[in-house]
Amino acid sequence: MRDQMRPLQPGEYAPAFALPSANQEGTVSLASLHGHPFLIAFFRGLHCPFCRRQVGQLGSLQPALRAAGVETVAVINTPVERARVYFDHRPTPAVLLCDQDCSTHRAFGVPYGEFLPEGSSEKPVWPYRASMEQFEAARINPTGELPDALHPMAANALLNAQDGFELTEVDHATFASHPTQLVGHFLIDGDGIIRWVQIEARDGPDSLCTFPNAAEMLAAASSLRR
Repeated sequence: MRDQMRPLQPGEYAPAFALPSANQEGTVSLASLHGHPFLIAFFRGLHCPFCRRQVGQLGSLQPALRAAGVETVAVINTPVERARVYFDHRPTPAVLLCDQDCSTHRAFGVPYGEFLPEGSSEKPVWPYRASMEQFEAARINPTGELPDALHPMAANALLNAQDGFELTEVDHATFASHPTQLVGHFLIDGDGIIRWVQIEARDGPDSLCTFPNAAEMLAAASSLRR
């Protein structure tokens, strides 16, 4: 089994990071954010239509989160040049950072999975060691946009077509490098301490692509004032 850290938990310190920004000059680091609470979300690459939607939601929430004293940061598993092209046409007020190697996802312990070999007698442990049967049986419709609950890969293909989003060679390479990366949201206070965590699909593959909604994120931000 590949060695995977558990997701960092409330009360633990956020790890140091420095990542290039797709919509600001230079890099953004934990040190540059120190003293300001922020919500940081770690996503798959642009090939994931659900991640693109969540980035949009974070952008729409940015004024309310900022009013609560919380900055909004999205980390996307895609090269910065590719992200700049996409977000030049779809700007967002959220701070957009790029991590094409998922190194920061790893530092925060955001899970990624692998599949057990066919015929393995090992007990599946979602998401770290899943059975292919477990994944193939998954059916999702987290945003209600699909005609029916579909397999995650079919859902991605349908929404990408619906969006008119065509994957580039860079997008295909990103997916090939990190096909089982999950998504995680972390609220970090001004001292760099994690105060709230949400990890995608903790209960199994039927909750893939289900992310925290606006009310959940605003409630978490408001809790910092208590």
